[in-house]
Amino acid sequence: MSAPLLSVNGVGKVYGRYHRLSGRDDRVRAVHNISFRIEPGERLGLVGESGSGKSTIARLVTGLETPDGGHIRVNGRDPATARGEDRRKVRQSIQMVFQNPVGALNPRRSVRQTLEAPLTVLRGLDGRDKRRSRRRLMEAVQLSRELLDRYPHELSGGQAQRVGIARALAAKPEILVLDEPTSALDVTVQRDILRLLHGLSEGQGLAYLFISHDLALVEAMCERVVVLRDGEVMEAGRCRTVFQNPVAAYTRQLLDSVPRIGTG
Repeated sequence: MSAPLLSVNGVGKVYGRYHRLSGRDDRVRAVHNISFRIEPGERLGLVGESGSGKSTIARLVTGLETPDGGHIRVNGRDPATARGEDRRKVRQSIQMVFQNPVGALNPRRSVRQTLEAPLTVLRGLDGRDKRRSRRRLMEAVQLSRELLDRYPHELSGGQAQRVGIARALAAKPEILVLDEPTSALDVTVQRDILRLLHGLSEGQGLAYLFISHDLALVEAMCERVVVLRDGEVMEAGRCRTVFQNPVAAYTRQLLDSVPRIGTG
């Protein structure tokens, strides 16, 4: 069996600290003993209510934060400790699309500058190659080139999220971490963005860590699911199996409280 694209083994993260002099303990366990893996081209859903640890895991697997225990590997490399060329390769392999599309973009950078930064820094492109790649990115996310010189405040939410997706794609990643990528958008735009993400996964063989509080979206988008509660895994498995025959009482509660859509 080939090595997974992303492996998370026994990972934990605690915020705050114990104050020995005063005896005050303000430690909060965000996640505890989390394990899962994603194979190339696979779409894994991570679901749970607010405070379940979903966004903490997103920050850990992308190297934005360091786990207190366990280990994470992206193509065999630790995103938290990789340096130099290894760090560049990790950043190329895994990219993130954020929940707030406008807030995730640098307000001082135009769309053109936003897309050119990873093309230059992570892929070393310049001149004609950079212009060609930029054009392909705009086409991939179905945006007009007329938007290249606009700034984030001049974009709609859907346009800003497409720019965010294009920025992630600029690195030519193998896996995208999608942290509630449609929750800030209206229903019609949500549908269009989900259709775009599904097409990119199918067309480019991208793997997804799809983070959501909405089991219906995960059921529609993903092959497997991990259900979190208070930073721990309640159950995991194929979406169809987990949603049709949940083992954990918490999963059954989520299914009872969230409207479901068909998977086809």
